[in-house]
Formats: sequence, structure tokens, C-alpha cells
Amino acid sequence: MTSQRLARFVTEAFAPAVLVSVLLVLLGVHAEPGLARGLALGVVAALFESVLPFLYILRGVRSGRLSDHHIGDRRQRLIPLLVGLGSVVAGFVVLLLAHAHRELLAAVVAGGVGLLVAAVINHWWKMSIHTAVAAGAVVILMMVYGPFLIVAAPLVGAIGWSRVALKDHTVAQVVVGTVVGAVVAGGVFGGLR
Repeated sequence: MTSQRLARFVTEAFAPAVLVSVLLVLLGVHAEPGLARGLALGVVAALFESVLPFLYILRGVRSGRLSDHHIGDRRQRLIPLLVGLGSVVAGFVVLLLAHAHRELLAAVVAGGVGLLVAAVINHWWKMSIHTAVAAGAVVILMMVYGPFLIVAAPLVGAIGWSRVALKDHTVAQVVVGTVVGAVVAGGVFGGLR
């Protein structure tokens, strides 16, 4: 496998929509009493925070309004980020009405705040959302399952490498995304859980 093909695989396999979905399902199962309830609420959280916003992006790509599903053109990112934020708010209300566990709600809020921060930064500069989400997910998993999950940290580096190798981001954009994602996720999730 060439390095470009490997970079593309890493970028797609660990895209924000994938990582957020997996994280929320894991948190739902961990936090909620009963596997079925935890799985169902985790899927609901993933639907609103990840799947629906991603479907909006795919629709934008099909219609020609968006360049690609990673929204490589920074100028095109604001509206999809705001749509994602609206979807997160709607999902939060649904989870609140379903009496979801505080830990799952905290993760949804952390994701919403992350989207808001990304929208602000991306207005002026193209921060890596891939590495922001990956770093945030690692921090949240460490807070929930224990510090031994630091072993997942090299995944953030691999994702950053893939974004630079594909010339989608600079090293600075990847580093800033990593720091912002870790700080926002750690601060918001840690403060609310």
C-alpha cells in the first residue's frame, strides 16, 4: 500500500463522523443501566451528533455546494458546522427528554462546544477537525475508562499524519486541532460529567 493510499485509509476510517459515533455508543453502553437502553441512547446521540450532520454534508457534495465530504475549502465550512450544531442541540433535547445519563449528555455538550469552537476558528483559519475530534475522543475515553487508554494517543498522531500527507492540512493546523480538541473535550466533558 502506498503512503497516499494508507493516508486516505486512515483519514476515512477515523473520520470525525466515525469516531464520534463510536464514542457516543461506547459512552451510552457504559453510562446507562442495561445494555439495550445504553445502546439505544448511544445510537440516538450518534444519529444527531454525527450521522445527520454527515448526511447534510453528503447532500451538499452531491448538489455541488460543497467541495468534498471533508469540506476541504475552509470558506464552505461555516454552514455545515452550524447545521451540525443545530442537530446536536436537537439531539441533546431528545436525550434530555429520554432521561439519558449525565455522562452521555456531557459528551454531547462537549461535541456541541467543539463544533462551535471549530466554526469560530475555521472562519479565519482551517484547523483540523479530524485531529480535534480524535484528541477529544481519546481524552474522554481516558476520563471514562481510565488513564491506560493513553495507548490510543498514537492514533491522533496517525490521523494528523494522514491529513498532512494528503495535503489537506499543515502541521500547524493539525497541532492546533489536537490541542483544541483535547482542551475542549477535557474541560467541557470533565466539568459536566
